[in-house]
Amino acid sequence: MESSTGIDISANGATLRRPSPISTASTASSASLGSHHNGQSSNAVPPPGIGSPETPTSGFPPDAASYPGQKRSLAGIALRAFCLGAALVVGVFLGTLLALLPRLFPGTTGIDLLSPLWRLPFFLAALSTFHFLEFWTTARYNTQATSIYSFLLTANWPAYAIAHLAASMECLVRYTLLRNVDVWSYLPFTIPRTAVVMAGFLVVAIGQSVRTAAMVQAGRSFNHTIQHKKATSHALVTDGVYALFRHPSYFGFFWWALGTQLVLGNVMCLAGYTAVLWRFFSMRIRHEETLLVRFFGDDYVQYRKRVGTKIPFL
Repeated sequence: MESSTGIDISANGATLRRPSPISTASTASSASLGSHHNGQSSNAVPPPGIGSPETPTSGFPPDAASYPGQKRSLAGIALRAFCLGAALVVGVFLGTLLALLPRLFPGTTGIDLLSPLWRLPFFLAALSTFHFLEFWTTARYNTQATSIYSFLLTANWPAYAIAHLAASMECLVRYTLLRNVDVWSYLPFTIPRTAVVMAGFLVVAIGQSVRTAAMVQAGRSFNHTIQHKKATSHALVTDGVYALFRHPSYFGFFWWALGTQLVLGNVMCLAGYTAVLWRFFSMRIRHEETLLVRFFGDDYVQYRKRVGTKIPFL
Protein backbone atom coordinates (compact mmCIF):
# COMPACT_ATOMS: atom_id res chain seq x y z
CA MET A 1 0.00 0.00 0.00
CA GLU A 2 1.08 3.54 -0.51
CA SER A 3 2.85 5.28 2.29
CA SER A 4 0.15 7.90 2.67
CA THR A 5 -3.54 7.55 3.27
CA GLY A 6 -4.28 10.56 1.10
CA ILE A 7 -5.50 10.56 -2.47
CA ASP A 8 -3.01 9.31 -5.04
CA ILE A 9 -4.37 10.32 -8.40
CA SER A 10 -1.35 9.17 -10.35
CA ALA A 11 -0.91 5.75 -8.86
CA ASN A 12 -4.07 3.98 -9.79
CA GLY A 13 -7.39 4.16 -11.64
CA ALA A 14 -7.30 6.48 -14.55
CA THR A 15 -3.63 7.31 -14.51
CA LEU A 16 -2.36 10.81 -15.17
CA ARG A 17 0.46 10.95 -17.69
CA ARG A 18 2.82 13.80 -18.29
CA PRO A 19 6.11 14.14 -20.12
CA SER A 20 9.29 14.03 -18.08
CA PRO A 21 10.34 17.46 -16.88
CA ILE A 22 13.47 18.95 -18.40
CA SER A 23 15.72 21.07 -16.28
CA THR A 24 16.41 24.41 -17.94
CA ALA A 25 19.68 24.61 -16.07
CA SER A 26 20.87 21.28 -17.40
CA THR A 27 19.68 22.24 -20.89
CA ALA A 28 21.67 25.40 -20.76
CA SER A 29 24.74 23.54 -19.58
CA SER A 30 24.36 21.01 -22.36
CA ALA A 31 23.99 23.76 -24.92
CA SER A 32 27.08 25.61 -23.77
CA LEU A 33 29.14 22.45 -23.63
CA GLY A 34 27.92 21.44 -27.07
CA SER A 35 28.81 24.77 -28.67
CA HIS A 36 32.21 24.71 -27.02
CA HIS A 37 33.04 21.31 -28.42
CA ASN A 38 31.64 22.17 -31.84
CA GLY A 39 33.96 25.10 -31.98
CA GLN A 40 37.01 22.99 -31.12
CA SER A 41 36.06 19.66 -32.61
CA SER A 42 39.42 19.24 -34.29
CA ASN A 43 41.24 19.47 -30.94
CA ALA A 44 38.75 17.42 -28.94
CA VAL A 45 40.33 14.93 -26.56
CA PRO A 46 38.64 12.21 -24.50
CA PRO A 47 37.73 13.18 -20.95
CA PRO A 48 40.14 12.08 -18.20
CA GLY A 49 39.39 8.80 -16.49
CA ILE A 50 37.82 8.65 -13.07
CA GLY A 51 40.49 9.03 -10.40
CA SER A 52 43.08 10.60 -12.69
CA PRO A 53 44.80 13.82 -11.59
CA GLU A 54 43.01 15.66 -14.40
CA THR A 55 39.52 14.70 -13.22
CA PRO A 56 37.65 17.90 -12.24
CA THR A 57 36.74 18.12 -8.58
CA SER A 58 33.84 20.52 -9.06
CA GLY A 59 31.17 21.38 -11.58
CA PHE A 60 29.17 18.16 -11.35
CA PRO A 61 28.55 17.51 -7.64
CA PRO A 62 26.63 14.35 -6.68
CA ASP A 63 22.98 14.67 -5.77
CA ALA A 64 22.84 15.71 -2.11
CA ALA A 65 19.80 13.48 -1.62
CA SER A 66 21.93 10.41 -2.37
CA TYR A 67 24.07 10.84 0.74
CA PRO A 68 23.45 8.65 3.84
CA GLY A 69 20.41 9.67 5.81
CA GLN A 70 18.73 11.39 2.86
CA LYS A 71 15.60 10.25 1.02
CA ARG A 72 17.58 8.84 -1.94
CA SER A 73 20.48 7.53 0.10
CA LEU A 74 22.48 5.09 -2.01
CA ALA A 75 23.63 3.36 1.15
CA GLY A 76 20.05 3.03 2.35
CA ILE A 77 18.89 1.66 -0.99
CA ALA A 78 21.74 -0.86 -1.11
CA LEU A 79 21.05 -2.07 2.43
CA ARG A 80 17.33 -2.51 1.83
CA ALA A 81 17.89 -4.29 -1.47
CA PHE A 82 20.42 -6.63 0.14
CA CYS A 83 18.07 -7.47 3.02
CA LEU A 84 15.16 -8.13 0.67
CA GLY A 85 17.33 -10.33 -1.53
CA ALA A 86 18.56 -12.28 1.49
CA ALA A 87 15.00 -12.69 2.74
CA LEU A 88 13.92 -14.00 -0.66
CA VAL A 89 16.75 -16.55 -0.77
CA VAL A 90 16.07 -17.70 2.79
CA GLY A 91 12.35 -17.92 2.13
CA VAL A 92 12.68 -19.94 -1.06
CA PHE A 93 15.35 -22.27 0.39
CA LEU A 94 13.62 -22.95 3.72
CA GLY A 95 10.19 -23.21 2.14
CA THR A 96 11.38 -25.75 -0.41
CA LEU A 97 13.35 -27.71 2.19
CA LEU A 98 10.45 -27.92 4.64
CA ALA A 99 8.00 -28.93 1.91
CA LEU A 100 10.31 -31.74 0.77
CA LEU A 101 11.16 -33.07 4.24
CA PRO A 102 8.63 -35.95 4.14
CA ARG A 103 10.18 -37.18 0.90
CA LEU A 104 13.77 -36.64 1.97
CA PHE A 105 13.36 -38.26 5.40
CA PRO A 106 10.30 -40.54 5.27
CA GLY A 107 9.16 -41.89 8.62
CA THR A 108 11.38 -39.56 10.66
CA THR A 109 9.87 -38.36 13.93
CA GLY A 110 8.90 -34.69 13.90
CA ILE A 111 8.77 -34.32 10.13
CA ASP A 112 4.98 -34.08 10.13
CA LEU A 113 5.24 -31.18 12.56
CA LEU A 114 7.88 -29.24 10.65
CA SER A 115 6.82 -29.80 7.06
CA PRO A 116 3.57 -27.74 7.07
CA LEU A 117 5.57 -24.73 8.27
CA TRP A 118 6.89 -24.18 4.73
CA ARG A 119 4.11 -21.62 4.52
CA LEU A 120 6.00 -19.15 6.73
CA PRO A 121 9.12 -18.98 4.50
CA PHE A 122 6.77 -18.66 1.54
CA PHE A 123 5.16 -15.62 3.17
CA LEU A 124 8.61 -14.12 3.72
CA ALA A 125 9.52 -14.70 0.07
CA ALA A 126 6.23 -13.20 -1.15
CA LEU A 127 6.72 -10.09 0.99
CA SER A 128 10.32 -9.58 -0.10
CA THR A 129 9.34 -9.98 -3.76
CA PHE A 130 6.50 -7.49 -3.41
CA HIS A 131 8.62 -4.80 -1.76
CA PHE A 132 11.53 -5.27 -4.15
CA LEU A 133 9.25 -4.93 -7.17
CA GLU A 134 7.71 -1.78 -5.71
CA PHE A 135 11.13 -0.15 -5.66
CA TRP A 136 12.54 -1.65 -8.86
CA THR A 137 9.49 -0.75 -10.97
CA THR A 138 9.53 2.80 -9.66
CA ALA A 139 13.27 3.11 -10.24
CA ARG A 140 12.99 1.68 -13.76
CA TYR A 141 9.90 3.51 -15.01
CA ASN A 142 9.69 6.62 -12.80
CA THR A 143 13.29 7.26 -11.84
CA GLN A 144 12.82 10.85 -10.73
CA ALA A 145 10.28 9.84 -8.08
CA THR A 146 12.41 7.04 -6.64
CA SER A 147 13.53 7.18 -3.01
CA ILE A 148 14.14 4.76 -0.16
CA TYR A 149 10.44 5.08 0.60
CA SER A 150 9.62 3.47 -2.75
CA PHE A 151 10.25 0.10 -1.10
CA LEU A 152 7.09 0.78 0.97
CA LEU A 153 8.66 -1.09 3.89
CA THR A 154 7.31 1.41 6.42
CA ALA A 155 4.01 2.23 4.71
CA ASN A 156 1.13 2.62 7.17
CA TRP A 157 3.49 1.75 10.00
CA PRO A 158 2.98 0.08 12.48
CA ALA A 159 -0.41 -1.31 11.34
CA TYR A 160 1.17 -2.90 8.26
CA ALA A 161 3.79 -4.74 10.34
CA ILE A 162 1.22 -5.82 12.94
CA ALA A 163 -0.98 -7.33 10.22
CA HIS A 164 1.83 -9.47 8.84
CA LEU A 165 3.00 -10.47 12.31
CA ALA A 166 -0.53 -11.56 13.17
CA ALA A 167 -0.72 -13.62 9.97
CA SER A 168 2.57 -15.32 10.77
CA MET A 169 1.53 -16.10 14.35
CA GLU A 170 -1.84 -17.54 13.28
CA CYS A 171 -0.11 -19.80 10.78
CA LEU A 172 2.43 -20.93 13.39
CA VAL A 173 -0.25 -21.74 15.97
CA ARG A 174 -2.46 -23.33 13.35
CA TYR A 175 0.17 -25.89 12.30
CA THR A 176 1.69 -26.55 15.73
CA LEU A 177 -0.72 -26.27 18.65
CA LEU A 178 -3.85 -26.74 16.50
CA ARG A 179 -2.40 -29.01 13.83
CA ASN A 180 -5.05 -31.67 14.42
CA VAL A 181 -7.92 -29.20 13.96
CA ASP A 182 -9.24 -28.84 10.42
CA VAL A 183 -10.59 -25.31 10.41
CA TRP A 184 -11.97 -25.68 6.89
CA SER A 185 -14.18 -28.58 8.00
CA TYR A 186 -16.48 -26.14 9.79
CA LEU A 187 -17.58 -24.65 6.49
CA PRO A 188 -20.94 -25.79 5.06
CA PHE A 189 -19.09 -27.22 2.06
CA THR A 190 -15.92 -29.24 1.64
CA ILE A 191 -12.74 -27.63 0.30
CA PRO A 192 -9.65 -29.81 -0.13
CA ARG A 193 -6.55 -28.27 1.49
CA THR A 194 -4.59 -28.66 -1.71
CA ALA A 195 -7.21 -26.70 -3.63
CA VAL A 196 -7.04 -23.88 -1.09
CA VAL A 197 -3.26 -23.68 -1.34
CA MET A 198 -3.23 -23.79 -5.14
CA ALA A 199 -5.92 -21.12 -5.30
CA GLY A 200 -3.81 -18.99 -2.98
CA PHE A 201 -0.73 -19.34 -5.19
CA LEU A 202 -2.77 -18.37 -8.25
CA VAL A 203 -4.32 -15.32 -6.58
CA VAL A 204 -0.93 -14.13 -5.30
CA ALA A 205 0.56 -14.43 -8.80
CA ILE A 206 -2.35 -12.60 -10.44
CA GLY A 207 -2.38 -9.83 -7.85
CA GLN A 208 1.36 -9.22 -8.07
CA SER A 209 1.34 -9.31 -11.87
CA VAL A 210 -1.53 -6.85 -12.23
CA ARG A 211 -0.05 -4.37 -9.75
CA THR A 212 3.38 -4.46 -11.37
CA ALA A 213 1.86 -4.18 -14.85
CA ALA A 214 -0.11 -1.11 -13.74
CA MET A 215 3.06 0.55 -12.47
CA VAL A 216 4.95 -0.29 -15.65
CA GLN A 217 2.23 1.05 -17.95
CA ALA A 218 1.73 4.23 -15.93
CA GLY A 219 5.46 4.90 -15.96
CA ARG A 220 6.23 8.41 -14.72
CA SER A 221 2.60 8.90 -13.78
CA PHE A 222 2.82 6.24 -11.08
CA ASN A 223 4.51 7.14 -7.85
CA HIS A 224 3.97 6.87 -4.13
CA THR A 225 3.37 10.55 -3.54
CA ILE A 226 0.14 12.50 -3.64
CA GLN A 227 -0.91 14.71 -6.56
CA HIS A 228 -3.70 17.14 -5.81
CA LYS A 229 -3.67 19.39 -8.88
CA LYS A 230 -4.25 18.61 -12.53
CA ALA A 231 -1.46 19.77 -14.81
CA THR A 232 -2.12 20.78 -18.40
CA SER A 233 -0.12 17.76 -19.59
CA HIS A 234 -2.20 15.22 -17.64
CA ALA A 235 -4.18 12.74 -19.72
CA LEU A 236 -6.76 10.12 -18.86
CA VAL A 237 -5.35 6.63 -19.49
CA THR A 238 -7.95 3.94 -20.10
CA ASP A 239 -6.10 1.41 -22.26
CA GLY A 240 -3.97 -1.62 -21.47
CA VAL A 241 -4.42 -2.99 -17.98
CA TYR A 242 -6.56 0.06 -17.17
CA ALA A 243 -9.11 -1.15 -19.69
CA LEU A 244 -9.64 -4.23 -17.51
CA PHE A 245 -9.34 -2.74 -14.03
CA ARG A 246 -10.32 0.75 -12.99
CA HIS A 247 -7.78 0.75 -10.16
CA PRO A 248 -5.34 -2.02 -11.12
CA SER A 249 -2.77 -1.36 -8.42
CA TYR A 250 -5.46 -1.51 -5.74
CA PHE A 251 -6.91 -4.65 -7.29
CA GLY A 252 -3.43 -6.17 -7.32
CA PHE A 253 -2.60 -5.53 -3.69
CA PHE A 254 -6.06 -6.50 -2.44
CA TRP A 255 -6.01 -9.94 -4.05
CA TRP A 256 -2.28 -10.46 -3.47
CA ALA A 257 -2.80 -10.00 0.27
CA LEU A 258 -5.81 -12.34 0.39
CA GLY A 259 -3.93 -14.93 -1.65
CA THR A 260 -1.13 -15.04 0.90
CA GLN A 261 -3.63 -15.83 3.64
CA LEU A 262 -5.09 -18.69 1.60
CA VAL A 263 -1.63 -20.20 1.22
CA LEU A 264 -0.93 -19.75 4.94
CA GLY A 265 -4.22 -21.46 5.76
CA ASN A 266 -5.32 -18.55 7.94
CA VAL A 267 -9.02 -18.16 8.57
CA MET A 268 -9.05 -15.28 11.05
CA CYS A 269 -6.49 -13.18 9.17
CA LEU A 270 -8.21 -13.92 5.86
CA ALA A 271 -11.37 -12.37 7.27
CA GLY A 272 -9.42 -9.55 8.92
CA TYR A 273 -7.39 -8.71 5.82
CA THR A 274 -10.56 -8.70 3.72
CA ALA A 275 -12.39 -6.31 6.04
CA VAL A 276 -9.48 -3.91 6.62
CA LEU A 277 -8.35 -3.73 3.00
CA TRP A 278 -11.88 -3.37 1.68
CA ARG A 279 -12.51 -0.44 4.02
CA PHE A 280 -9.15 1.16 3.19
CA PHE A 281 -9.60 0.96 -0.57
CA SER A 282 -13.26 1.93 -0.37
CA MET A 283 -12.34 5.22 1.31
CA ARG A 284 -9.34 5.81 -0.92
CA ILE A 285 -11.15 5.13 -4.19
CA ARG A 286 -14.09 7.32 -3.20
CA HIS A 287 -11.79 10.27 -2.45
CA GLU A 288 -9.61 9.67 -5.49
CA GLU A 289 -12.51 9.47 -7.90
CA THR A 290 -13.90 12.74 -6.60
CA LEU A 291 -10.76 14.41 -7.92
CA LEU A 292 -10.76 12.38 -11.12
CA VAL A 293 -14.29 13.49 -11.95
CA ARG A 294 -13.30 17.09 -11.24
CA PHE A 295 -10.23 16.75 -13.48
CA PHE A 296 -11.76 14.86 -16.41
CA GLY A 297 -15.49 15.41 -16.08
CA ASP A 298 -17.76 13.15 -18.11
CA ASP A 299 -14.81 11.29 -19.66
CA TYR A 300 -14.01 9.74 -16.31
CA VAL A 301 -17.68 9.25 -15.45
CA GLN A 302 -18.14 7.17 -18.58
CA TYR A 303 -14.91 5.26 -17.93
CA ARG A 304 -16.08 4.48 -14.41
CA LYS A 305 -19.35 3.12 -15.77
CA ARG A 306 -17.51 0.98 -18.30
CA VAL A 307 -14.73 -0.51 -16.18
CA GLY A 308 -15.04 -2.02 -12.73
CA THR A 309 -12.43 -2.34 -9.99
CA LYS A 310 -12.88 -6.13 -9.71
CA ILE A 311 -12.85 -5.65 -5.94
CA PRO A 312 -16.21 -6.87 -4.57
CA PHE A 313 -18.77 -4.08 -4.08
CA LEU A 314 -16.35 -1.30 -5.03
